[in-house]
Amino acid sequence: MKTIGLIGGMSWESSLEYYRIINKRVKKELGGLHSAKSILYSVDFENINILQHEGKWDELTTIMIDAAKSLEKAGAELVVICTNTMHKMANEVQHNIKIPLLHIVDATAQSIKSLNIKKIGLLGTKFTMEQDFYKGRLTEKHGLNVVIPNDEDMDLVHKIIYHELCLGNIKDSSKKEYLRIIENMVKNGAEGIILGCTEIPLLIKQEEVKVPIFDTTTIHAESAVIEALKK
Repeated sequence: MKTIGLIGGMSWESSLEYYRIINKRVKKELGGLHSAKSILYSVDFENINILQHEGKWDELTTIMIDAAKSLEKAGAELVVICTNTMHKMANEVQHNIKIPLLHIVDATAQSIKSLNIKKIGLLGTKFTMEQDFYKGRLTEKHGLNVVIPNDEDMDLVHKIIYHELCLGNIKDSSKKEYLRIIENMVKNGAEGIILGCTEIPLLIKQEEVKVPIFDTTTIHAESAVIEALKK
């Protein structure tokens, strides 16, 4: 079993889910008392949040590279960034380490394509929905057509993530808004929905949505286990 390096803390609530899912999948695969060999580098999300909203992506890139290098030095054999938004600097991180970085978009896209879906709705932070590092990779590398909410709804999705979900606050009123936004994307042709922020699965469940949802936290975490168990 390879040692999984986790860059977490963005938020710690979603990092907790990564740790739970990874160990649950290892136990399923290996049985007995098996659990994952893993190392967690957890950042202070308050600092990350400030830098994100100030647009200081170069500073954030340095933080992510340093975290990945620390994990590599500690013995990690692969790296997982436990958040969607910070995959903005995934390429730079990969270029600065010798071990593989498992990209959340690639794992999610494989799951989408396995259902023969061509047009996919994307929910996430405003950075993830608007900027090209995420939807561009879905389109250019994986040939998927991406639907995002309108500007007003995008702002609402973003606000709920940072002011509620990242603080562990789960509100029925916010669930209703997300379900309304998802329904609008489905009306615009989305055949499935990417929950493209690792906190959103805390709010939205498959039984509440009539099209397939793609929980990036679960998909990414389980893909790390599959890679770690490869011989």
